Amino acid sequence: MSLAGKTLFITGGSRGIGLAIALRAARDGANIVIAAKTTEANPKLPGTIYSAAEEIERAGGTALAVPCDIRFEEQVIAAVDAAVTKFGGIDICVNNASAISLTGTEATAMKRFDLMHQVNARGTFLVSKTCLPHLRKSANGHVLMLSPPLDMRAKWFAPHTAYTMAKYGMSLCVLGIAEEFKGQVAFNALWPRTAIATAAMRNVVSGEEGLAHCRTPQIVADAAWHVFKKPKTFSGNFLIDDSFLAENGVTDFDGYRVDPSKDLLPDFFVPEESAPPKGVSLKAKI
Repeated sequence: MSLAGKTLFITGGSRGIGLAIALRAARDGANIVIAAKTTEANPKLPGTIYSAAEEIERAGGTALAVPCDIRFEEQVIAAVDAAVTKFGGIDICVNNASAISLTGTEATAMKRFDLMHQVNARGTFLVSKTCLPHLRKSANGHVLMLSPPLDMRAKWFAPHTAYTMAKYGMSLCVLGIAEEFKGQVAFNALWPRTAIATAAMRNVVSGEEGLAHCRTPQIVADAAWHVFKKPKTFSGNFLIDDSFLAENGVTDFDGYRVDPSKDLLPDFFVPEESAPPKGVSLKAKI
């Protein structure tokens, strides 16, 4: 199944994983709505909704750039309305927008706590809720959260409880809404096994050198593309990118490495019992 003619509503899609998902769908000829805050270029965060739209058009898709801060209901409603006016409906919603602060409890300013919960948990719920009436009209409506499996081990909370709470809030939306709309709209979560080379990774976690220990956003985009091809009965799943790709016939994962000579850095929240696909190692290849 191709995504040609399908309409994707993607939050935070001006760069990184969101943009990679958009470009993968654009290669099929999909319509892409980029709903994000960035309207002016920032040296530390390259890419705007307008530059993303240009890339999508060059890749073969049709783009609509909509300034939208998902913390505000009126902006989300306006963005969804613009998408439906332009393309006639919404088939796929991708909740990619996220805020991160890897701070311990005493070091977490309540302003940052509020931001993470407003964007990650509340924003995801709001965008999903607003898109649902249109997704239910689609022949194969999908909602995808870029959020982790619900592994409740304390080790995932202790270093950054506020961030983990907010990120798990996205996954709790999958847990509940997938069951609420079972058979009507698919709700799934997708998470990378390793760190992904994005501006957020460079700026918040690892610095420039750390990017060599990452996979590219393309691995998440390819996995998302396979999710969207599934029937809407494929719902309520918490997927790890490489394992899901392996289940769908992908065997070569070396091309996703930024630098094959470096060990890959495992991402947060991947359950201990989730092993890489057979024959795939996170160790350096050279």
